[in-house]
Amino acid sequence: MPRLILLRHGQSQWNLENRFTGWWDVDVTEKGEAEARAAGALLKDKGLLPDVAFTSLQTRAIKTLHFALEAAGILWIPETKDWRLNERHYGGLTGLDKAETAAKHGEDQVKIWRRSFDIPPPVMDKGSEFDLSAEPRYAGIDTPMTESLKDTIARVLPYYEGSIVPHLHAGSTVLVAAHGNSLRALEKHLSGISDEEITGLEIPTGQPIVYELDNDLKVLDRYYLSER
Repeated sequence: MPRLILLRHGQSQWNLENRFTGWWDVDVTEKGEAEARAAGALLKDKGLLPDVAFTSLQTRAIKTLHFALEAAGILWIPETKDWRLNERHYGGLTGLDKAETAAKHGEDQVKIWRRSFDIPPPVMDKGSEFDLSAEPRYAGIDTPMTESLKDTIARVLPYYEGSIVPHLHAGSTVLVAAHGNSLRALEKHLSGISDEEITGLEIPTGQPIVYELDNDLKVLDRYYLSER
């Protein structure tokens, strides 16, 4: 039976510093590396080894994938990187301290920017410090300057249907190492979570979430691997 394993990247440097990260490319911390390796060791211990893997174009997710696969002893499996699995773009909030931003704009406004379904943060200024539109890894891509969760879902789900679903239909166990919001997009789709409820879904770093699926890709079970 097909299985989909979702893994949010291990703690990043800006997670630690409580800054809005989005598309900006930050590394994992030592704790983040340890979380990723522990996830891989858990996959091996539970005998739940993926056949193929997918990740974003962002260092924290790529390294998490590689640390996990190395710990599981399967660094050799096929992997695909794609920008559509990137984190949600936080626009003009990118790089800002979350607490300082709340003090400046108010808790309610920041909550709307962070947690509303279809209201994006302020647009990033073209040519600003965190503008990635000229970066080689995004060549040929119309890079966003801000995204709501709805916008993120609009790029993640077509990629899932076109690139990941064929592996699931073939009966594979697929690992997706990505980010809080790109994984929320998948969880919303798979678990049928409403627009209102999905914004409250928390996805912990470094904890494999397993979806057991039937041959029609209907969800039979969802669980944290650490709880089985």
